[in-house]
Amino acid sequence: MKKIQVYDPPMCCSTGVCGPDVDPKLVQFAADLKWLAEQGVPVERFNLTQTPNVFADTALVQAALAEKGEDALPLVVVDGKVAASGAYPTRVELGAWLGLDGAPGSLLTPAVAELVAIGAAIAANCDPCLRYHVGQAGKLGVAPGDIARAVELAARVKDAPHRNIMRLAARLTQTEPADAVASSGACFEGEAGQNKAGEGCGCS
Repeated sequence: MKKIQVYDPPMCCSTGVCGPDVDPKLVQFAADLKWLAEQGVPVERFNLTQTPNVFADTALVQAALAEKGEDALPLVVVDGKVAASGAYPTRVELGAWLGLDGAPGSLLTPAVAELVAIGAAIAANCDPCLRYHVGQAGKLGVAPGDIARAVELAARVKDAPHRNIMRLAARLTQTEPADAVASSGACFEGEAGQNKAGEGCGCS
């Protein structure tokens, strides 16, 4: 089995996935390395801040630094040969180098998982859950606008059953409640109140 070694630029921790301003690329790369390890690929990762001796003792790394300086980092080495320098590779590239061609990257990244959790917190009316997952999403670099969109979408889906039952009540009682009329366009509806949301959100 081929071995992969990653030489990172100076970072505050071993992966860089910490602190208030986390680069989403680092989050994805950490997930990709974990995936490689799960496939049985030996993975070693070194940080210039924490393990400078490894950089100093590795001739290949020293040569790259002499040529490009810290612009050579991150440096990705596969079986003793430089595979990438100056940028983190994608999961597909990693898979190709290590004989795992065509391995797709998961759409459920840590950032996406936090957006899903935010929606679940809205649905459950869970105050501490919402606070926690909004905070985690921010740490992963999710933009405030995307968090707000996740909250808005979750609220619309959650409120759909209430709007629908009020419309049914209006039809059954041959009345038209003001709140039902005011919110009749809020659940992905078009003209004549026809639902366009599809199945799964209670908008029938």
